[in-house]
Amino acid sequence: MVHHLRAAGTSLVLDARGPGVPVVVHWGGDLGTLCAVDLVLLADSAVPAIPPSSVDIPLRLSLLPTHSEGWSGRPGITGFRVGNGTPPLDFRLTQVRPVGPLSVAILLTDASAGLSLRTDLELSVQGVLRLRHTLTNTGGSSFELGSLDVTLPVPDRAAELLDFTGLWSHERRPQRSILGQGVWSRESRHGRPGHDDAFLTVAGTPGFGFRAGEVWATHLAWSGDKRTWAERSPLGAATLGSGELLAPGELSLAPEESYSSPWTVAVYSADGLDGLSARLHPWIRSWSTLRAAEAPGGRALRPRSVVLNTWEAVYFDHDLPALTRLADVAARVGVERFVLDDGWFTGRSDDRRALGDWFVDAATWPDGLHPLISHVRGAGLDFGLWVEPEMVSPDSDLARQHPDWVLGPEGSPTWRFQRVLDLDNPDAFAWLLARLGDLLTEYPISYLKWDHNRDLLAGSAHRQTTALYRLIDAVRAAHPAVEIESCASGGARIDLGILERVDRVWTSDTNDPLERQLIQRYTGVLVPPEYLGGHLGAATAHTTGRTAALAFRLATALFGSAGIEWDLTHASEVELDSIAEWAARYKALRPLLHSGTVVRADPSDPALELHGVVSADRASAVFAYVALAAPRAALPAPLRFPGLDPERSYRVAPLELGATPRTVQDAPPGWLGAGGITLPGSVLETVGLPAPLLSPEQAALYSIDMVPALP
Repeated sequence: MVHHLRAAGTSLVLDARGPGVPVVVHWGGDLGTLCAVDLVLLADSAVPAIPPSSVDIPLRLSLLPTHSEGWSGRPGITGFRVGNGTPPLDFRLTQVRPVGPLSVAILLTDASAGLSLRTDLELSVQGVLRLRHTLTNTGGSSFELGSLDVTLPVPDRAAELLDFTGLWSHERRPQRSILGQGVWSRESRHGRPGHDDAFLTVAGTPGFGFRAGEVWATHLAWSGDKRTWAERSPLGAATLGSGELLAPGELSLAPEESYSSPWTVAVYSADGLDGLSARLHPWIRSWSTLRAAEAPGGRALRPRSVVLNTWEAVYFDHDLPALTRLADVAARVGVERFVLDDGWFTGRSDDRRALGDWFVDAATWPDGLHPLISHVRGAGLDFGLWVEPEMVSPDSDLARQHPDWVLGPEGSPTWRFQRVLDLDNPDAFAWLLARLGDLLTEYPISYLKWDHNRDLLAGSAHRQTTALYRLIDAVRAAHPAVEIESCASGGARIDLGILERVDRVWTSDTNDPLERQLIQRYTGVLVPPEYLGGHLGAATAHTTGRTAALAFRLATALFGSAGIEWDLTHASEVELDSIAEWAARYKALRPLLHSGTVVRADPSDPALELHGVVSADRASAVFAYVALAAPRAALPAPLRFPGLDPERSYRVAPLELGATPRTVQDAPPGWLGAGGITLPGSVLETVGLPAPLLSPEQAALYSIDMVPALP
């Protein structure tokens, strides 16, 4: 049978008539309504000619390409059976079973190899495609799995690639290349995706941008080792693929044992990178809605709180009077959550000791955390706590008492003076779950900042990652009202595997707004803004030493899950008033920022950016115009606001945050001098408005609101 799945401008046509592995005939733009005859004709017409010096059958890329099909590119599965070498894998179709209106389960067997395989394929109502394979060993001896990957075809016009790299505090740096013949492969061996994570692999028509061009993208929803790639065969086929990166001998399937690959998430857009976000963001948001509905008592989703995190305010210098003063100032400016960062547990005076000893330090906190939490809650804030459960300091009671719980041989190099705790060890897992449970039971903790500050470098990344998922799931099941933020030295573990289990991610360890503009811009292609933690820091950034104006810092931290990481007791009265105005504005805009459609203009000058969020009904929007550096021209290009309804009229006006951006001269464009202007959406997007002359490293904000039509 030929299956056609359609949703949100996307079509997938699957030729599952057998006898071999089904073939994706089309993945891309919506083909409209096709009858059964049309689908068969489409599938038949897509069979290619037989080129010279090739196999004597038409080469069609299946969902699990292997040598048996004539495919000489990267195979969908590799492995061998102990004692029998590498079998010539040749799967035959057993059944295609509809699981829902937009999903199918494909059952395959290879009797001679003693293997069976199930492929789950789903298209969400938002147009997001998910695929995964589950392999079962039906033979009589162990099967050593080398790889089990998802491969999808892309058309020949998808000739340009985009993926990402980065460093600590400089994550999500885009890089582009041409998809030539051969394989462009990205591999992560960090035990986490890493700061240099490929993140998204995007193939598109040459020159694609945020608002233009066809793009096909894949992402592996997995928090351990992985690989993603793009490949073009000399025979013309082009593919995107991804899968877990397994170490040799890491995964041995005993008879009747199964392995499920991580989900590969795949998205098509005819409207550039913003079209990917327009599908991915509502799909990811649907998880939170479902999770809230399933929670005991049907716990409603809470708005993303304004957070104050104590790290860059006090570091390890924990002192009850100082922290209570900080909480009082935080309450004054409108903070809703106070998070106590690293340094609260036994013996933790610096980053070289005590990780794993998750007991409140009696010397610093003789009455436990109760006095601080009582004060914080009395000021109207809820309380959060930093933990790093996966790690252990060699200089800790835990490591001395249980050296067998530590991964790697004694003497292995430390990373940030710490080692990794073996979560796959049942005793270590149980101890951690009990300690976290005791803390969450003794104290009214609403939020855990869950950190992960080093690469694995020892043990099995597969087992460690699956154990991590079990641990987070167990904590959430026992304490469903507790929210969790995932941090990994900043942005080294941001993927849809971890995101399914948490409420927020720490986007980067840098609060430098200049760095943050790029990091947030590209992380936000995949992840909705309400998950992206972004904080207002001190004037001089902890990570870069760069000094930024308050207006720039406020505008940058607004677009995401906003917070503060600054010793506010040292801020001036003027600064505190500005922060209070910013926090109030964030709360008023939060429903729009965290439910609307993220849009980004494609600038003609890379020094200038325009991005915003448009409400789902396109009745309102908020935009930021950002000068990253000095512009190319004295008069920059007009502000062209994307995503508005061309048939409606809108009022565009400056949006004040309590601090005014610096400009190169005082005279604003005429429309700004008048305090705003009303024009149709078509004009605002196509013609635009003259831009203000911002100084470098400044940002100006604008509100856009629909004006009701005259009767």
